[in-house]
Amino acid sequence: MSKEQVLKEIYDETMLGNGPRVIELTNQGLSEGLTPDELLFEGLIPSLEEVGARFERGDYFVPEMLIAGRAMSGALDILRPLLADTGAETVGTFLMGTVKGDVHDIGKNLVNIMLEGAGFQVIDIGVQAPPEKFIDAIKEHQPDIVGMSAFLTTTMPMFKVNIHELTKAGLRDQVIIMVGGAPVTQEYADAVGADGYASDASTAVRKAKELIAQKRALAKA
Repeated sequence: MSKEQVLKEIYDETMLGNGPRVIELTNQGLSEGLTPDELLFEGLIPSLEEVGARFERGDYFVPEMLIAGRAMSGALDILRPLLADTGAETVGTFLMGTVKGDVHDIGKNLVNIMLEGAGFQVIDIGVQAPPEKFIDAIKEHQPDIVGMSAFLTTTMPMFKVNIHELTKAGLRDQVIIMVGGAPVTQEYADAVGADGYASDASTAVRKAKELIAQKRALAKA
């Protein structure tokens, strides 16, 4: 099977949610000389982005998104250590969690793997994360950036609650806070007091790098 055929089949099978086949194709691609970057950025990520686009158009629904995300997660488990082994210098530490009341993690997981591929150390505290879990994880891991994800409009107010609790705990000024998720906008991010917002995974990586560079430049000034 050619490189193009492997990538196309990974794309198609991820969209169909065929997890075992996606894992098989990922291993096959690696054995045939495809790099982890190629499998991720030319097969898996474009597929999940198309799933997201179909969801926005109303052609796909939450079950289809979840099935595709699960299909992709097995491949990510294979690729994650390989991407880490490339020896890229760590850009910074990124603590990520989906807020309390929200169990969605497809977008969060996609951002995580792209951050890891870009050289970040990612600490994922999972879904349904209350303010106390963010606070404890910040104290333990001392991240550069804290990412908060919400997929539901009903859970978006947790951004403001979390930031308030971080301020009370004396941690707000120690970290950069980024927010994101399907219903989130730049205006909402500004309103709750976040430092950054990204509408998709690739933008999240770029914005995270920009915010860390700005903070480090200010620290040196």
